[in-house]
Amino acid sequence: MRSVTRQGWAALGLAIFIVVADQLSKSWVLPLPERLPHEVFGPLQITRIWNNGVSFGLFQADSDLVRWGFVVFSLLVAVLLGVWAQRTERLFPAVGLGLVIGGAIGNAIDRARFGAVVDFIDVTRLGFFPWIFNIADSGITIGVIVLLLDSLRRETPA
Repeated sequence: MRSVTRQGWAALGLAIFIVVADQLSKSWVLPLPERLPHEVFGPLQITRIWNNGVSFGLFQADSDLVRWGFVVFSLLVAVLLGVWAQRTERLFPAVGLGLVIGGAIGNAIDRARFGAVVDFIDVTRLGFFPWIFNIADSGITIGVIVLLLDSLRRETPA
């Protein structure tokens, strides 16, 4: 069996950081009243809501079967990306993989604990972004963008 690359360890470390930051931030906002915006600065507000869907409210989980299906799917994705991450040799895809893995695990923890995901980062006052999201959602979104950008990179001949 092949050992984990240095970039693989970086991906794992980033995933752990995202999970911890996500869960700590959610524990901080859980006591806040639901759907009551708290101004932070500029367009940023903290508004705690429950999200029964996946990222940005897509595909609602209206039953326990769907809820647990989302948990299993998220963890399966995290494991498969983890296998990919441990073999990656470049930092850019390792960062993307770590972000997605951490985000998937962070939201899976919420769904398993509460039946829904805690969302609270609210920039809806910008007018063009109607969703309230969390750190895990940000990790998934930014991680996918990083992986897509990396896929556009030209391979250099060996």
